[in-house]
Amino acid sequence: MKFICGVDVSKGRLDACIEPGTISQSFDNDTTGIAQLAAFCRKHQASLVAMEASGGYERKAFMLLWEEGVACAMTNPRSVRYYAEAMGVLEKTDRLDAGIIARFAHAKALQPTPPQSSGQQRLKALVARLRQITDDLVVQKQRRASLLDNAEMLASLDEVIALLKRQSRSLEGEIASMIDDDPLWSRLAEAWREVKGVAGRTVARLMADLPEIGTYSNKAIAKLAGLAPIADDSGKRQGKRSIRGGRSSVRSILFLVAAIAARYDKELAEFHKRLSAAGKPKMVIRIALARKLLVRLNAKAREAREQYALAT
Repeated sequence: MKFICGVDVSKGRLDACIEPGTISQSFDNDTTGIAQLAAFCRKHQASLVAMEASGGYERKAFMLLWEEGVACAMTNPRSVRYYAEAMGVLEKTDRLDAGIIARFAHAKALQPTPPQSSGQQRLKALVARLRQITDDLVVQKQRRASLLDNAEMLASLDEVIALLKRQSRSLEGEIASMIDDDPLWSRLAEAWREVKGVAGRTVARLMADLPEIGTYSNKAIAKLAGLAPIADDSGKRQGKRSIRGGRSSVRSILFLVAAIAARYDKELAEFHKRLSAAGKPKMVIRIALARKLLVRLNAKAREAREQYALAT
């Protein structure tokens, strides 16, 4: 029999419940508590720890449990809540949630999700910070544009903008160095830059937020990015297909790059023209272009990975 430990994570506490058997215990969400949780799992022969993404509070437990030799899997909180409601469980407490997570993991047959390499984690953190700074720059520039002749406020904003620009350039340099120094990443970057409109930030975003690219089928990678239309049919009714879920950071950059690439790439331009002539809504065209671009990048990544494997 397979035992799974569901863990409900909060800032200061880890509530654990092992299924089958509903054996429960709480631990502090710190190094000592996580070590105790690992011992608890080993004692009760739990082969997997399942936990929800909880805004970052789960990361330390996830990493340290793997270091302790305890396999972990992450799951979507929304999926767990839907499962609980489907099972008639409307109540919500930390202890109850831990049991629901374990039962969901059993029903879903969740598989362990090993932690990313230290390099991948660092790249993801750098790209996330660069995106934050870019967003902050937009806000500060908008504030500056709204001022008329307040010299004191303009000087203050100029100082902040200059600082953000320096940090942006520094992060871009660090990211570029990481990509250039990694044989696989540099090969992927070279392949992707063959597509007009794909520049350094797009390359970095894909590597940081979609590391599976080139290892999944076109259909699977589109769904992972949230660019695959979801069927909504029943009987003779054919509902409107729409996109849902996926990785919004990847989707947003693909929307932008696809619009640029469609101006210069003959195939994408003709595809855009056909959809427009067919009377497709603008948002449908936007999604279709982004998906087509992603499929092309996925194919290039697959080829680059195969070449890298042969070379090594």
